[in-house]
Amino acid sequence: MDFGFDTFISPLTWRYGSSEMKEIWSERNKRLILRRVWVALAKVQNKAGLVSDAQLADLQAHSEDVDIERALEIETTIHHDLMAEIKTYAEQCKVGGGIIHLGATSMDVLDNADALRLKEAIRLILARTKELRNTFADQAMRYKDLPCMAFTHIQSAEVTTVGYRLALVVQDLDECISELEGLDIRGKGMKGAVGTRASYKCLLDGTGLSSEDMDKAVMDELGLTAYDGATQVYPRMQDLRVMHVLDSLSCALAKFALDFRMLQSTAIGEWSEPFGKSQVGSSAMPFKRNPINCEKIDSLCRYVHSLVPGSWDNASLSILERTLDDSANRRLFLPQAFLALDEVLSTAQKVVSGMNVHEAAIRRNLESYGVFAATERLLMELGRRGADRQTMHEVIRNQSLKAWADVQEGKANPLKNLLSADPEILRYMSADEILRCLDASDYYGDAPEMVIRILG
Repeated sequence: MDFGFDTFISPLTWRYGSSEMKEIWSERNKRLILRRVWVALAKVQNKAGLVSDAQLADLQAHSEDVDIERALEIETTIHHDLMAEIKTYAEQCKVGGGIIHLGATSMDVLDNADALRLKEAIRLILARTKELRNTFADQAMRYKDLPCMAFTHIQSAEVTTVGYRLALVVQDLDECISELEGLDIRGKGMKGAVGTRASYKCLLDGTGLSSEDMDKAVMDELGLTAYDGATQVYPRMQDLRVMHVLDSLSCALAKFALDFRMLQSTAIGEWSEPFGKSQVGSSAMPFKRNPINCEKIDSLCRYVHSLVPGSWDNASLSILERTLDDSANRRLFLPQAFLALDEVLSTAQKVVSGMNVHEAAIRRNLESYGVFAATERLLMELGRRGADRQTMHEVIRNQSLKAWADVQEGKANPLKNLLSADPEILRYMSADEILRCLDASDYYGDAPEMVIRILG
């Protein structure tokens, strides 16, 4: 088969995702794991006297001789992918080929192989999430005391710090890390066609080894824990749980990327992505510096989210002991979700480690809008000095409306001058005291301390 650029190939094959994640979900790795399962089964059956030492040694000797072309050739005739792999393996094993898959059904092998691949893929996602978390934490500490305007309803609100904003992403990532670490991926075990172990019970009769003991022994060989009960497949709720955790992580990163795009907008201009010397921002507008990495993050996170309903359908629509209508879509959405999220994590790592924080723009926005936020502090101080809170609220509101009119016309914000000269306020405070209250540069509460607490 030729998978060059003259036919459709998934962008996840060549454009997105790391080589490590692609290897986990590669067809070769899948078939290597299938052979691991068959060897593990043969090892246990050898102890039961059903498989000879020579047969087991033959299977082990050829366990890495994957021949995908031969398996596909056989599959074109028999139309059963797992049997094609068994026949390919058996052709290579002149001594042990006849005992491959003894007592098993297809999903005894395929579902345990999928569980092993899921564990590998989750391990890689977890490591990359922890690395990204630490990069966010470094930047949060770096900027924990840098004040900037906060926004609610996409309108300037009070003051926060750049570090606190980043620490809140760390908080989300810590929860996602806990969810990833809490995923208990289990295999189907060796339970046969409908999950009752009937074939194994029959096969092992008189050997001194129970079907339950064999089930556990094979799983121990594979480093898996099996579900206590299963149908023809492991419960598809497991796939749904995995997808929910991946969905949570993609949600946290999508929110960050969208916020980054807002802060890179020319109207705010406080953050920007790293931008290469030769990088082109637009084919039409040479001056453009678009947030392409954060846009890619949001795009791929949406894609991961779109895959979740398929896992829900598989879990809920697998009739009785199993139907095959989950097989084709699981080949697609499981690797695609991991590969897309793998690309998201590597892109986010590049963005966060190389992010530009434009302090001049931050100061400009604070100068324009911070005084509005600091009126809250002025109101609190007036209340402490015995002023009527409602009266002072109305005074500040009226003066703020006048100031907004000037700001919207592009003029400098006059609110400090208006309030420091207001006779009602001057009854309780001097002009200098009023101006000190209206300095928003340190009006960010406990933000730096909260950064340290979040980072642990």
